[in-house]
Amino acid sequence: MMHVRNIVASCGLAALVSTGATAANATETIRLTIASSHPTTIHWVGVMDNVFKPEVNRILEENGGNYQIQWTEAYGGSLYRYRETLSAVREGITDIGWIGTLWEGSALPLQNVTYYTPFITDDLSLVLKVMDDIQSNVPEIRSTWENNGVVFLGGAGTDSYHLWTKFPINSLEDLRGRRISAPGVSATWLEGTGAVPVDGGLTTYYTDIQTGVSEGTLSFATGILPTKVHEVAPYITKVSLGAMYLGAVGINKDRWDSLPEEVQKALVEAGHKYREALAEEIESGSEAALQQMEKEGAKISVLPEEERLKWVNAMPNIAQKWVADNEAKSLPAGMVLQRYLDGIRAASQTLVRDWDKQ
Repeated sequence: MMHVRNIVASCGLAALVSTGATAANATETIRLTIASSHPTTIHWVGVMDNVFKPEVNRILEENGGNYQIQWTEAYGGSLYRYRETLSAVREGITDIGWIGTLWEGSALPLQNVTYYTPFITDDLSLVLKVMDDIQSNVPEIRSTWENNGVVFLGGAGTDSYHLWTKFPINSLEDLRGRRISAPGVSATWLEGTGAVPVDGGLTTYYTDIQTGVSEGTLSFATGILPTKVHEVAPYITKVSLGAMYLGAVGINKDRWDSLPEEVQKALVEAGHKYREALAEEIESGSEAALQQMEKEGAKISVLPEEERLKWVNAMPNIAQKWVADNEAKSLPAGMVLQRYLDGIRAASQTLVRDWDKQ
């Protein structure tokens, strides 16, 4: 009898050890919602879906498959609109979301430095690289994310801004008195031109121009093509206002804190990949988008360089005003401006205006 008991005990112990080993090696499923205010036809959202998300999956699998993500996708404004991107992530309406820093000048002011330095460079890869360096090394920028309940994962940007209008533009004078859709900070680019800025976004431009709320927009080719704005504003005037840092993918801070370190690292690594893939996709797609619009009837011209320089020099120094306004709030805007422009200069880019000088 004793012998039988020992056998049963041994079998029981073996079963416990086996069960324990199986439990230790089991894959834990983590549910995450990923969302945006814009559809996946917009590059910075599409790359979230086809690069960022699968990259997280790949990294976790390569690290041993201890965790897997069960994703719930909610793109195209199904959870929130473009004016609610920060609050949606902060309040946990989504776990991970694309956040438009362009529309968050009060909450995320330092992230908007590129929009206060127009006409600098059309090189999006460079813009994102310099901005990534600043965000990694300036604690005051990192803290603005966390103070808003968000952890930054990966930056996003746009190809260079141009004009799409219902009327041809041959000189700066042709803009005088015209209503031009220009959201947030980009409205300041029209100062000195005589044009009247109208608030809006990629999701509203078509209807706004079609109904006469505005007569055109300042925007970028990879955003305009999928929203078909060129159908109602067929005159494209290339003015090269520059590539811009537009926003980022971020995750709700409380949700972040609840995740295992291995998953956090995978999200950060995927965020870097997101930035690189987005820049590559936009840079290759920008000229192709312009060509496609031309095939569909748009008329493309280039603003004469002397008229472009008139525009640049007619603007007040919006960068210096931005610095003064933010430094009055004890934010290091002057240092951010200097680091951004020095990063551009270090890449042998010639600036048509030194925004860091009076």
